Amino acid sequence: MHVPDGFLDVPTSLTTGVVAATAIGVALHRGRHELDERAVPLAGMTAAFVFAGQMVNFPVGLGTSGHLMGGALAAVLVGPWTAVLSVSVVLLVQALLFADGGLTALGTNITLLGVTAVAVGWFATRAALRLLPRRPRSAVPASAVGAFASVVAAAALFVALYAAGGAAPVPLGALTAAMLGWHALIGAGEATITALTVGAVVAVRPDLVRAVHDLRPVLTSASGEPLPSAGGGPVHGRPTSGGPRRRPAPRVVLAGLAVASVLLVVVGAPLASSDPDGLEQVAEQTGFLGTARDHLLGTSALADYGAVGGIPVWAAGLVGVAATVVVGLALFRLAGRSRRGVSGAVGAPRG
Repeated sequence: MHVPDGFLDVPTSLTTGVVAATAIGVALHRGRHELDERAVPLAGMTAAFVFAGQMVNFPVGLGTSGHLMGGALAAVLVGPWTAVLSVSVVLLVQALLFADGGLTALGTNITLLGVTAVAVGWFATRAALRLLPRRPRSAVPASAVGAFASVVAAAALFVALYAAGGAAPVPLGALTAAMLGWHALIGAGEATITALTVGAVVAVRPDLVRAVHDLRPVLTSASGEPLPSAGGGPVHGRPTSGGPRRRPAPRVVLAGLAVASVLLVVVGAPLASSDPDGLEQVAEQTGFLGTARDHLLGTSALADYGAVGGIPVWAAGLVGVAATVVVGLALFRLAGRSRRGVSGAVGAPRG
């Protein structure tokens, strides 16, 4: 659901731009509580995985496709504030390097995918966790619920934005039915991808899954003291009366996300469905597809993921993964530095 330039009028685009900028500013401030030294690289690889996942369109039937939005997935793994930053980085790289999603519509796309999908995905996941057994594995079905809800919510918000400032008059009822219908199918795919990814991380390092941090009992030593984790805090898992239980290093999860991202780009992207995605299909069905304007960077070599410059899609995708990691880590470290600065100020001796 990448909105191109032209679908929405200028006032609506400006409004969503202000919403997106405000959300990013707040996320930079609040995200420092989530971005410790261990979380920064995980956030970077999560952003890369979301970028790679968005390159692989999967068919949902009747000549329509969908792709991962990733808001709920990122929120479950690294927390909602860091997820806002992660998805925003993905959308920024896509817009500037690959002409995917309009430049004037960047605020709209961040509002839809980086704010709404993240917020709804996080709260729906947390709500589902309250109804499930209090154990890390519950994050798998809960994240599927959150992922499905996030896609439907983003689709519903687009309908509201189009009703307020759409470029062409369309029947609101037809637009609503088409957007929610197609994106319910896409949401099912989103839920499946999210659940599989979260399940893989939970199976290896459940303590790295932000959504279940308060569901994990603390491991204790024979003397009853909490055992330190690799990140300096207590290790969570089943209580034990013996020595420390060894866990795979966080590098295992980081390597897994890296390998999965590369495989999605190198293997998945060339095989991705060429059918229009849900938003494009709806725009064609309801008659406003022609309002889309050409991207200002649409003639660059990497536009359309290399199609304009004759670059293989997998090669363009690897460039995108690398760019997402570099930009993401810079942003996450900036927020993390703010966290360490606050911690240092609090712990500094008074003169």
